[in-house]
Amino acid sequence: MEKIAHYRAILERMIAEEAARISTHPEVEVCQICDPVRHHYQLLYLGWHGPTRVFTPMIHLRIHHGKVWIEHDGTEEGIAMQLLAAGIPRDEIVLAFYSPQKRPFTEFAVA
Repeated sequence: MEKIAHYRAILERMIAEEAARISTHPEVEVCQICDPVRHHYQLLYLGWHGPTRVFTPMIHLRIHHGKVWIEHDGTEEGIAMQLLAAGIPRDEIVLAFYSPQKRPFTEFAVA
């Protein structure tokens, strides 16, 4: 459980830092969604840009089976590199946006 609490703190911090970095249209809100009970962490754009509805997930991370799963990464620099820099080992990060058949060819965990 200590590892999960440590990962949770890292993910919450990363979502907050990414949200602070982003600038958007005045009618578009940057939403930080952190669910420490179910272990989902998301950053999304929400609002309106003129007549167009904006609902765009930027980042979706979760802790699943003791590892950090990157479900979606809309950042330019790559959230996986930030997770590594924060101290999460490569074999504890799953690039879930790749199919299970492709994950063995990455440098990260397969599941």
